[in-house]
Amino acid sequence: MLFSSWGFFAHMRINRLAVFTLPGDLIGFYKSNINYITEHAVDPDKRRYADSLEAPRHYLDADHYGKEPFKVIPRNWKEAAAKLSEDTLYAYGIVPWQIQRTYTKLVYAFKNRDSILILKYSDNLGHYIADAHVPLHTSENYNGQMTNQVGIHGLWESRLPELFADDYDYFVGKAKYINDPLNKAWDIVEHTNTMLDSTLTIEKNLSKSFPADRKYTFNERNNRVIKEYSIAYAKAYHDALNGMVERQMRSSILDVGSFWYSAWVDAGQPDMKNLIKETITLEEKKKTEKEEQLYLKGKALGRPEN
Repeated sequence: MLFSSWGFFAHMRINRLAVFTLPGDLIGFYKSNINYITEHAVDPDKRRYADSLEAPRHYLDADHYGKEPFKVIPRNWKEAAAKLSEDTLYAYGIVPWQIQRTYTKLVYAFKNRDSILILKYSDNLGHYIADAHVPLHTSENYNGQMTNQVGIHGLWESRLPELFADDYDYFVGKAKYINDPLNKAWDIVEHTNTMLDSTLTIEKNLSKSFPADRKYTFNERNNRVIKEYSIAYAKAYHDALNGMVERQMRSSILDVGSFWYSAWVDAGQPDMKNLIKETITLEEKKKTEKEEQLYLKGKALGRPEN
């Protein structure tokens, strides 16, 4: 089974709970569309099956740039492209810039009071922000393929939330205004990257000490029998991470809500009542249907994550 970014379960929960961080002027609109916000939280992952340009938008391979990558990579896109080349940037991920680009689109959607685009870009923005909170999305060793830990990607961001997220504390407070969305996106990625070593080292040490015959189990998903990490192994890893996954989910929720709120403020705080309800164009509808069909066939474009 291919696990994409946080996994569908976690992405949906993050977007859904981000709604409740919003102030009164915004929360009504988002709550009335909360099912859409929840269900479409995974659209960017589905898009990876139809658009070869989508995959780099979800990560940044910081370690490709050396031991001090955040001193090497300029935060400004033009400066980074001039120094490192656009080809290099796209090859090793652009998630902080993608967050900024999607944020800008959301600001314009608010300015135009276009309810369809507000929901679309809110969903997309929430997805990319959540991805920036995943340590394995900041490394070329994104699935432990360089350290004999293949499968850790799905373990950290899908298996653990699916098993343990119901016990997390989701009271994260209210959304806050973000003065500089691009720098905030970079701050998120840089902070997330500090957890990469622990993410990998803890699992490697656990694997050495855990009984090999209890590490995996076989379960049925979508009418297929798949091999996945056992509940016992997942719990041991989850406990050893000492709350890391919960902290990153909580941070994702607050940051998603804060980016949504900030886009609304930067758009001039438009009245969210009686928005223009633009209909989805036939072209957009066909594009979405194609993405769904390709996703169901199960062949993602770009690098595999599992």
